[in-house]
Amino acid sequence: MIPTPITQEIKLADGRTITIETGKLARQADGSVVVKMGGTMLLATVVSSKEAKDGVDFLPLTVEYREKFSATGRVPGGFIKREGRPSDDEILTMRLVDRVLRPIFPKDYHADTQVIISLISFDPEVAPDALAGLAASAAISVSDIPFNGPISEVRVARIDGEFVINPSPSDKDRADIDMMIGGSKESIVMVEGEMDEVSEEEMLQAIEVAHKAIIEQCEAQEALAAQVPSTATKREYSHETHDEELRETVMKATYDKCYAVASEGNPNKHERSAAFKAIFEEYISDWSEEELAEKLGLAKTYFHEAEYHAVRNCLLDKGVRLDGRKTSEIRPIWTEVDYLPGGHGSAIFTRGETQSLTTVTLGTSLDVNKIDNATYTGHEKFYLHYNFPPFSTGEARPIRGTSRREIGHGNLAQRALKAVIPADSPYTIRIVSEILESNGSSSMATVCAGTLALMDAGIPIRKPVSGIAMGLITDKETGKYQILSDILGDEDHLGDMDFKVTGTRDGITACQMDLKITGISAQVMKEALAQAREGRLHIMGEMTKSISEPRTQLKPNAPKIVVVEIPKSFIGAVIGPGGKVIQALQAETGTTISIEEDGDKGIVEISGVDQEGMDFAIKRIKEIAFVPTIGETYEGVVKGIQAFGAFIEIGHNTQGLLHVSEIDHKRIEDVSKVFKEGDRVKVKLLAMDEKGKMKLSRKALLPKPEGDDKK
Repeated sequence: MIPTPITQEIKLADGRTITIETGKLARQADGSVVVKMGGTMLLATVVSSKEAKDGVDFLPLTVEYREKFSATGRVPGGFIKREGRPSDDEILTMRLVDRVLRPIFPKDYHADTQVIISLISFDPEVAPDALAGLAASAAISVSDIPFNGPISEVRVARIDGEFVINPSPSDKDRADIDMMIGGSKESIVMVEGEMDEVSEEEMLQAIEVAHKAIIEQCEAQEALAAQVPSTATKREYSHETHDEELRETVMKATYDKCYAVASEGNPNKHERSAAFKAIFEEYISDWSEEELAEKLGLAKTYFHEAEYHAVRNCLLDKGVRLDGRKTSEIRPIWTEVDYLPGGHGSAIFTRGETQSLTTVTLGTSLDVNKIDNATYTGHEKFYLHYNFPPFSTGEARPIRGTSRREIGHGNLAQRALKAVIPADSPYTIRIVSEILESNGSSSMATVCAGTLALMDAGIPIRKPVSGIAMGLITDKETGKYQILSDILGDEDHLGDMDFKVTGTRDGITACQMDLKITGISAQVMKEALAQAREGRLHIMGEMTKSISEPRTQLKPNAPKIVVVEIPKSFIGAVIGPGGKVIQALQAETGTTISIEEDGDKGIVEISGVDQEGMDFAIKRIKEIAFVPTIGETYEGVVKGIQAFGAFIEIGHNTQGLLHVSEIDHKRIEDVSKVFKEGDRVKVKLLAMDEKGKMKLSRKALLPKPEGDDKK
């Protein structure tokens, strides 16, 4: 018997409908829903263990998002016909959902929890990533898992001056603001997006519009959950055992010492860490082995609380940061460009104890980043890769492929710089950021180093872009708060907000915000953006001391690219049988040649370092794809002589007849006395019939004899 599902509808302002359904699919999960909009359908499930594992003092939350190729009526490409590792776009969607969900769970809930979201049907007019957060939250809402939600995520885009919630992919491409916003009914907890140099006020307006839609989606989840009897009572749990007496003892013994270390303002991360560690080691130095075995774990937890409160209170009371800076002060910056002689562009950007060595490599259309996902097939001519090796934080740990964090940070930096890359650039541009030191804001260091490396490479970016990470420390009881510019890693860990903002002097190009508290007021966010702008402009001033505008010439080792258009019918001739012609031409000239069809034209891209080789390749391709034009003058070669004239080759395999009457103004009795095979002669193309036979004239280029009035 087919079960009767429970459904709830959400009406968008433009009349489109989102439907949430539960009770029909995946009923052995703790919670499951199907979210549908148009022809796009997502199945979201959640399962959480009944008990936490021993020694776990955090939420082991895993969010997985997968796009099934069957949802789009496609078979996976490649040799293995099965969905494999997630694509970058899938990983970015997982991160978006995780960042909104994680702060909403109870802080003392530590059971393994897994959310799996699957795209099971795809409508090209409905982007699935904008529905993933809603689907995940709805699945948890109809379960018995403890949850301080619901939450939701929406995409907000400004298209032709109007804000649209969850626009179609085709409409999104026309937007000057494209943001993903996540939050609860009470507040926003996650922001990520890209913009075309918009103001802080415009960005805040977009967030406000998105929050209204989020509130409606949260209310719909509550209405759905109210129809599911099993959600009325959430499961009981006890994942933390505490010793209040020990907590009080640790706090009394260590808080003041931690406060003193926080007040010193030591700019060296390792020295600060050693100072805090020494406080704890001194505290437990006289413990017996039995006490260590029994209480060490809890003592570490309580010491972390003491350190947490001491650092925050020092900031709130004195405005003193861990490294001694003022709240709006930026760490010392030094930069250098053209550091790597072998690269096409390179830069070092160092801010405090965070350092990025970034390179720019210029390639051809053969080097584009090809994308073959279930929902999108295409390529990128501009892309950025971010690497975060363990030595950058003084750690020794295994390297097991690219992490989700690296993909997320790289994507943020790529979006920040994408707006200033010239649309007509013939190059494929790859930026690689190697983080060599890290103590906060490494993604923003990547943006700054990327800008410098692009200018060093000679890419005519529209404007320089800089980036900054902002932090926040709050106290609910007193209402005090401090907004921090250019946060340290410790300030990110101990603070309430990580708000990254990138932009030019004229506006914001990208942003990313994560909150660890229930929300911040619009006023605080406005202040944070204003302070971020001041910091960005200061950083840009320091950056442009090394290079202020793009170089006018590429590096000597950078490839030069020339694009030649040829008639589509000549593509085969340029390539040759089995690619023989184009391969031989590349080998002979030391160039790289690629050809693409574009309507009735062939677009030939020729790249190389040696200009002489490129010039020869261009000449040869033009010869192969030669198209004669009536009225034009050509220098041809005599290929054959007859009594009635000479056959002249004016292009590759292109001959025309120079009739005896068109050789000269005077009568020619014997053509062989005027020309011999191999002679070069200038002729004018007078006409060409339907079959392609050409009428050439030498006479038309010769001065008329005096007294000759013939036209």
